[in-house]
Amino acid sequence: MRGAVRFLLENSLFLVLGATAALIWANVEFESYHHLVHLELFQSDFIGHPHGAHRVVTLGFLVNELFMALFFAIAGKEVWEATLPGGPLNNPRKAAAPLIATLGGMSGPAALYLIGAALLGRFDELHNGWAIPTATDIAFSYLVARLVFGGGHPAIPFLLLLAIADDALGLIIIAIFYPQGPVELTWMLLPAAAVIIGLALRRNRVVSFWPYLLICGLVSWYGFHRANLHPALGLLPIIPVMPHAHMDKGIFHWEEMKRDDTLNAFEHWWKNPVEIVLGLFGLLNAGVAVNAIGTTTWLVLTGLVIGKPLGVWVFGMLGSAMGFSLPEGMRRRELLAVGCAAGIGFTVAIFVSGVAFPAGPTQDAAKIGALGSFGAAIVTVIVARVLGVKRIDAPEHDLPPEDRHA
Repeated sequence: MRGAVRFLLENSLFLVLGATAALIWANVEFESYHHLVHLELFQSDFIGHPHGAHRVVTLGFLVNELFMALFFAIAGKEVWEATLPGGPLNNPRKAAAPLIATLGGMSGPAALYLIGAALLGRFDELHNGWAIPTATDIAFSYLVARLVFGGGHPAIPFLLLLAIADDALGLIIIAIFYPQGPVELTWMLLPAAAVIIGLALRRNRVVSFWPYLLICGLVSWYGFHRANLHPALGLLPIIPVMPHAHMDKGIFHWEEMKRDDTLNAFEHWWKNPVEIVLGLFGLLNAGVAVNAIGTTTWLVLTGLVIGKPLGVWVFGMLGSAMGFSLPEGMRRRELLAVGCAAGIGFTVAIFVSGVAFPAGPTQDAAKIGALGSFGAAIVTVIVARVLGVKRIDAPEHDLPPEDRHA
């Protein structure tokens, strides 16, 4: 049982289980599922409501707007560390090719989505969902890429850097384009105050992450909430102020698990609980009726499964023509396969579906498209096989100790 739980945690499968359970539940007994999502826990005048009414805190609110802040904080940690010395974003010349490909991987799906909506005569109704197919799910794209390329292929770090940059831009998009109401910038003084408090804690050599989380984090989260910016982004400002290592080992690098600085301690403590949070997120957000499939479903799927790989490939080739060559050992065929793997939107695509459209048929149709992006995994395997992509396994010294000599 312990091994099974560990396998589920390490492969982000609680999210898959939660989403699968939600789909089955919603299509078998929708009323009880709807009751779960909107289960009222308590009322709070402190949290407040955008329209001045009492805030009824539901289970959905607790997971989507408070607990998911921990997920985005860990994603933000990877983005922040990537900019440190040794990190893939620290060297502009080295990062240029995947960053250019990232721009294609976001603009391609968005353009295809918007063009499709316009051609179908539903632009005004559906245009707000343009950001849904721009997402890349790091965990699942990485798993598929390792299966196709092997752990030692140069396409793996290329994909990870692309996904990190995609996450960074995705966070900016959510903050700017999807406010929850009229933006009240005055409330953003609270996140600024949280940063100042965090810097004071660091100056006084506070090494436990709990004061940063429970004092700075809650103050920042409340500021985002009252400013009508999505509060799931509320912990991002405190990530850079936590004491941290000054060198980056790279995303999914096992040696980072041995570090005990405050920022890494935060990730180590919350990594498994966040996987449970993602399971709850899947359970509370993926419950859509199968008959909700509609125009938005196909626009999202087209953007992710076709627009994402084409955008990555075209922009990657343009970058190469401009002198920003692909990593040694990576060719055009591998670039296209990387783009296919990046088409798995899933987690963030479901999240953006929930903020892009109000609850109803359009939102449900968009979520089905996000769930269907798992089909990009099959497309990746087929494309890699047809193009003759060869696996390169990782050297033994690059593997975690428990995986050596397996």
